[in-house]
Amino acid sequence: MKKFFIAPPGQSAPRGAYTPAIRIDLGSATLLFVTGQLALDAADKVVAPHDATTQTEFIFGLLAPILAEAGMSFADVVRAQTYLTDIADFSKFSAVRNRFLSESRPASTLLEVKGLAHPGCCVEIELTALKANSPA
Repeated sequence: MKKFFIAPPGQSAPRGAYTPAIRIDLGSATLLFVTGQLALDAADKVVAPHDATTQTEFIFGLLAPILAEAGMSFADVVRAQTYLTDIADFSKFSAVRNRFLSESRPASTLLEVKGLAHPGCCVEIELTALKANSPA
């Protein structure tokens, strides 16, 4: 088993001892754990404060290169966990989410939370993906 850290360039730097994603090579498959992503630009500024639609679009734009760097796509996502600061934003979030995850239909959890790590952020999404490796 081999573990690789994934941190695509141009994204907000981690604020602690964590990485944006960890890819684990299991031999016959690759497993990817993606840290919860917030709508933060490369300068660590909140994108579209309190706008769930724009933040969800932005976050999926952050998730795509993380998946790609691991040799995966949204079709490989098996689990999604989402945190919203206002459950009234569910339909806005869901409309965007469904465009990206309609093929994979991952097991999902959605929680309403009091707040996220950056004031103004109203959506956080973390993913788990799994992909079979080609035989050598």
